Amino acid sequence: MTDAERLHRDAFVMDGLVYHCDGWTEDLKAGGIDAINVTVCHFEADFPEACAQVAQWHGILGAKDSGWRLIETAADFDRARAEGRTGLVMGWQNTRPIADRLDRLHFFHRLGLRIMQPTYNYRNFLGDGCLEDEGAGLSSFGRDAVRLMNELGIAIDLSHVGYRTAMDVIELSEQPVLVTHANPLAVTDLARNKPDDLIRALVAKGGVIGASIYGPMCWNGDTSAKPAIADYVRNLEYLVEVAGIEHVSFGTDLSTGRDLRKIAFERATPRRWEGIDRFNRAFGEDIPARYLSDCTSHRELPRVTAALLERGWREEHVRGYLGENLRRVLGRIWGG
Repeated sequence: MTDAERLHRDAFVMDGLVYHCDGWTEDLKAGGIDAINVTVCHFEADFPEACAQVAQWHGILGAKDSGWRLIETAADFDRARAEGRTGLVMGWQNTRPIADRLDRLHFFHRLGLRIMQPTYNYRNFLGDGCLEDEGAGLSSFGRDAVRLMNELGIAIDLSHVGYRTAMDVIELSEQPVLVTHANPLAVTDLARNKPDDLIRALVAKGGVIGASIYGPMCWNGDTSAKPAIADYVRNLEYLVEVAGIEHVSFGTDLSTGRDLRKIAFERATPRRWEGIDRFNRAFGEDIPARYLSDCTSHRELPRVTAALLERGWREEHVRGYLGENLRRVLGRIWGG
């Protein structure tokens, strides 16, 4: 076993964003993943659909042979590891399921939801997503929702949130906020990536930003050169320069399951944006093709750890990136 493999296995490793999982854990175990934040309902789910999909996860958690433990407080991470189970953090990438009803935040928190994005790319009752041209800020309802999420202990994720809405959240929130899966706009010019001033504001609030291996977010636009781990590390190290080593983590934006060809979760939508389409036209539509040329699944994440050590990263900094930084901030938000 190499030094990188040993460190990766010994460290607490948390993927800050997995956009879909069917409950299968073998790839996660093979990649040394201790916990993941899973998007537990479709990005555009309404209230009934969200309830149904969260219920499916409770069925997985309740099975006698379940390999999962629900994470509701920071102490649950240790419990999951001691039991040899994968920690499940229930997350959303859109608050569309609550519509204009704040009481639903109470309801879903009781069901185990611990991370929520206010918006997903486009506008909803709370504010604007990152692909809205107008760039409006938080609505009055959105401000009430932020206050309640703070009160309940729901971490706020700004990964797909529009710039003005995100800056409003950061200013208003009494808790640290997250960007679980985005890269720096200054390195990769894509609407989903984040400008330096937003990253600095996030850090000033005590938050963490997670770098993503999702291909379009690491890509320079050259259709003859698919991005690789080296391109990802360039984005990550820029984040370290801007945010500081204690405020970076990772969120792969991967899907994991027994057969990625059978993911029904990606239902057809007329609103898939050009930033993704250009990449997919160049490199392919299947799930593995959407990621780095040399890192397409959780099994291959130890390659990133090895690359960081080769770049001269100190062990304690690698451990922070792999999960300790994100765990620290979630502990502050959730308690326990």
